[in-house]
Amino acid sequence: MVADWLSVYEDYLTNEKHASANTVSSYLRDVRQFAKEMEERDIPLTEVLSQDVDEYAHSLSRKGKSPATVTRSVASIKSFYNCLIGLGAVDRNPAKGVTPAKVERKLPQVLTGKEVELFLEQPECTDLKGYRDRAMLELLYATGIRVSELIALDVDDLNLPGGVLKCYSKGKERIIPLYPAAIRALNEYVHNVRPQLVDALDETALFVNMNGERMSRQGFWKLIKYYQEKAGIKKDITPHTLRHSFAAHLLENGADLRSIQEMLGHADISSTQIYSRLLNQKIKDVYLKAHPRA
Repeated sequence: MVADWLSVYEDYLTNEKHASANTVSSYLRDVRQFAKEMEERDIPLTEVLSQDVDEYAHSLSRKGKSPATVTRSVASIKSFYNCLIGLGAVDRNPAKGVTPAKVERKLPQVLTGKEVELFLEQPECTDLKGYRDRAMLELLYATGIRVSELIALDVDDLNLPGGVLKCYSKGKERIIPLYPAAIRALNEYVHNVRPQLVDALDETALFVNMNGERMSRQGFWKLIKYYQEKAGIKKDITPHTLRHSFAAHLLENGADLRSIQEMLGHADISSTQIYSRLLNQKIKDVYLKAHPRA
């Protein structure tokens, strides 16, 4: 499907936009790289959100790409989705409004321990939605899984007596432990809440919306933003923020990089090493604030 879209996009650039050969080559290369990144994150191109494009642009900057390269890449993605809109494959352009920063070499943003506690406390366990949302957020922080992995979970992927979660990504299975608070929240949801939300006996999804259907990525993004505002946390919280916080807090408390790599499902240890840089920066900040001669 992706190869077919790229072929149509090439024709679109050449015959409709009358782009130069160099522009066509550059734009196709940009979109191929973007498509590969989305595939690695298990995000179908038709379900890409503005936040995904924005995070991708930031990741290019962190990798040392020049501002001109990042700007062109975003323009390529925007052009590609204009083409898909014309095909009827999507109804909106997720790259619209995304403006890459001129200089972006920031480390991943993470929440403090207190901010995590405040955030996880926001869903009020007074109705079905509150119990469901508390279970989802606890599971996300307990395991550090991607939002695409979260919404793809089935009930059978949970082993609550064993205190572990099975997660599948890119054809590989990984087993991630669950802490007691997450197990309690999930037990309540699975046994007392989910049965009241789901009517269809053949529904396998672990997390469902209020109509009893599998939770969507868009629905979960809205949920995250709602609780961020409710908590009054100024940091921009995304599902990936909790993933980053999970990894950073484990490392800070003595976990080794290889174990974190395995739990996150990183194919390459270099992707996990960024959390070491984050910890080193925190130590430096503490030093500069605390040392009498700093």
